[in-house]
Amino acid sequence: MSVDSARTTVDRIDLDTWAQDFAGEIIQAGDPGYEEARKVWNESIQRHPALIVRPTGTSDVVAAVAYARSHSLELALRGGSHSIAGFSTTDGGMVIDLSRMKGIRIDPQRRRAYVQGGVLWKELDKETQEFGLAVTGGLISSTGVAGFTLGGGIGWLQRKHGLACDNLKSADVVTVDGSFVHASENENSDLLWALRGGGGNFGIVTSFEFELHPVGPDVMSGLMFFPGERAREILTFYRDFYEQAPNDVTLAAVMRLAPPAPFLPEEVHGKPIIALAGMHAGPLDQAAQDLRSLKDLAEPIADLIAPRTYLQMQTLLDASWQPGFQNYWKAEYLTGLPDDAIDVLVENLDTITSPLSDFKIPYLGGAIRDVPESDSAYGHRDAPMILNINARWTDEADADRHIKWTRNLWEAMQPYSGGGTYTNFTSLDDQDRTPDSYGEAKYRRLSELKRRYDPENVLHLNQNILPATPRS
Repeated sequence: MSVDSARTTVDRIDLDTWAQDFAGEIIQAGDPGYEEARKVWNESIQRHPALIVRPTGTSDVVAAVAYARSHSLELALRGGSHSIAGFSTTDGGMVIDLSRMKGIRIDPQRRRAYVQGGVLWKELDKETQEFGLAVTGGLISSTGVAGFTLGGGIGWLQRKHGLACDNLKSADVVTVDGSFVHASENENSDLLWALRGGGGNFGIVTSFEFELHPVGPDVMSGLMFFPGERAREILTFYRDFYEQAPNDVTLAAVMRLAPPAPFLPEEVHGKPIIALAGMHAGPLDQAAQDLRSLKDLAEPIADLIAPRTYLQMQTLLDASWQPGFQNYWKAEYLTGLPDDAIDVLVENLDTITSPLSDFKIPYLGGAIRDVPESDSAYGHRDAPMILNINARWTDEADADRHIKWTRNLWEAMQPYSGGGTYTNFTSLDDQDRTPDSYGEAKYRRLSELKRRYDPENVLHLNQNILPATPRS
């Protein structure tokens, strides 16, 4: 849809009366700032909403939902706008952009954080670290707290303190009928269960309550780089190290072409490399002991694993993941990393099509597995690892080539699949895999809750859970 057609849709709608009572910002197609406001992190997604509204509080959110529904506008929700599939925007509809809802309150005695829906991880981390506390956050600091948490929340603290959704203690939610609902273990507990991994299917979360944990300020963390010809050796070490790694340790094996970074020798720029990236969440002396075999790996290209602040670690990867690039991702939970799987990964490192792309295998397990499967909507807690394939490029004309490479690698790794995918890492064509992300029993329960909280599937721009069919 073009800007002109989006503007035409709005021209038929009288905003004046409604706008007088809306405290936030309303941006229409053609307004100054519209082009910047409509952009999302993934440059592959180019859509033109009729309205972008930026509430300042819950009453604005209630009003926006009512207005969108009364005017039959498709509704998209935006926290940090990092949705790979483009769910945080729409053609011709309304985007509720929570970016002006930035409230954060830390209770250091109770180790709790109260966070509004427009907060980014770099903003929350800054506040929690003031008290030496943290909760599992995004690997890229500009990621929104809301979407990240509702989809599960994989980050450097996951094996020590669980996923972000495991630390979600309560939430304030505006439902599609305009109701305000508080979800906690003691009040609307079924909704809290669904929010712990079920995505944005059930309402608009205006505030999150997180449990916090002592972390930092200094943690042993960073990356070690090795030449691509050592990939099989490093992946074998990585697999075997997982079997004895303490829960303090979260690692990811990252395979890509070497960027032209100053910490890498110029002679390896543009050549295949493998990196081990990670963090130890415990004391530095314990980290040195637990990571000794990793640090003993001979002749890395560069060893950047060292003590640094938790805030520094949380922004360490930001430079490689700036907005404004084309993106296509695939992901798969793995049952393990046998020799045959390692062969597939090594072969595909040699065929990578973009210097901006990578594929990575982060450790799971630990505290993720310790949470009973029935305690949340998040599925596949028994998976030891996950494969995340991230194709990134600059020229839209090259899309088919990079997407084909991504799919070929994903398909080649299917024999080692645990049977599902992680919703936060999925692209638009993964919608039919949503039931597999949860498993049959959980998806059935989520569908029943969807029918209760959103029977008409108003909130369908997400990893969509269909409302259950009413029983006759």
